[in-house]
Amino acid sequence: MSTLLRLATAGSVDDGKSTLVGRLLHDCKAILADQIAHVQRVSATRGGGDFDFALLTDGLRAEREQGITIDVAYRYFATDKRSFILADCPGHVQYTRNTVTGASTADVVIILVDARHGVLEQTRRHLAVAGLLRVPHVVLAVNKIDLVGYDESVYRGISKEVSQLADQLGIADVQAIPVSALVGDNVVERSSATGWYDGPTLLEFLESASGRSDASGQPLRFPVQYVIRPQTDNEYRDYRGYTGTVASGTVSVGDQVIVLPAGRRTSVAGIDRAVISSTSTAVAERPSAVAGEAVTVRLADDLDVARGSVIVSADSSPGTRRELSATVCWLSDRPLSVGARLLIKHTTTTAQAIVTKIGGVLDLDTLGVIDATGLDLNDIGKVQLKIAAPLAADPYSSNNITGSFLLIDAHDGWTLAAGMIDDEEGELL
Repeated sequence: MSTLLRLATAGSVDDGKSTLVGRLLHDCKAILADQIAHVQRVSATRGGGDFDFALLTDGLRAEREQGITIDVAYRYFATDKRSFILADCPGHVQYTRNTVTGASTADVVIILVDARHGVLEQTRRHLAVAGLLRVPHVVLAVNKIDLVGYDESVYRGISKEVSQLADQLGIADVQAIPVSALVGDNVVERSSATGWYDGPTLLEFLESASGRSDASGQPLRFPVQYVIRPQTDNEYRDYRGYTGTVASGTVSVGDQVIVLPAGRRTSVAGIDRAVISSTSTAVAERPSAVAGEAVTVRLADDLDVARGSVIVSADSSPGTRRELSATVCWLSDRPLSVGARLLIKHTTTTAQAIVTKIGGVLDLDTLGVIDATGLDLNDIGKVQLKIAAPLAADPYSSNNITGSFLLIDAHDGWTLAAGMIDDEEGELL
């Protein structure tokens, strides 16, 4: 089990996400005394008197004034068992793009549902995003259980509905937990008011949950970010290296590799990594590097390699493609239509793209795919793209880095969509 867990919160407005996060941090003793004192003063000035846990995470002035979360607030904390990076995502529909950002790297997504209101459209949307991004674990936090008198039937009904939705969306692991973020029931400490619940508390689940699968066991994918070739007449004058972060797999000296999109075969002559101290920076040779490490790779042959090239293992090359079918979360107020010309940002490659087909949009009520001629803000839909440059891409289901991309407005640089490349079958989720 990894000692680091990445988690994100999601849910509809006023479901209590920030309060839950504040309670979790407070009860884990991850809040400094001066922060607690400040929140006590602010809570008192509002006239309520009670400690407002949401103020521990709602950092923007606009959020505090409106009582909502606008941006993704990242928090770092630890217990005796593991460390956590937490992304507190906004609940408003217009900020769904922030939820996609926060959940994209999460090992666990905590989706809150107000026990009084049950499953809403935004709950369905966030479940769909979790399924689309293939988040390993989903926690259903049935919040404000105290406001329905700790009614077990309410909890069971919501849990059953979400379980059915999860099955339709292909979400394998859903853990439902009845909680009260305000009171603290089943967040860190087990509640005596929910004697009918015998599952873990939220913290117990988070401390035992596994992370995403280790990408080092996947085929090598090394997108080149920068070419190092010193223009000096010294010992490094013949040096030529390719820097980047190993997206997946392991690269070792002597490995047979292919450089895409050119398709040229060569071998790895050396691997270097910078060693930085307080007084100097040196280069250390390495025998190998694994997924997540930033290194410089030297090749045995002097090939045409530039930013955007991808070094892959010779026995598991993805090939290249100029057309792809993908599922996208449309994040722009401007609708998408067939014929739209955009930029696609895939690993370290940016290329022109054109939308050749819109295959449908996800209906959040039925979770079926319905015909559509365009995509509007927050739609999850299926598109086909034609790319001006060949991409070394994998399906998202097999590699979440080389299988994902962004669509960008070529004129103003705004991010318009987050996309996941489909399997050959091309299903929406």
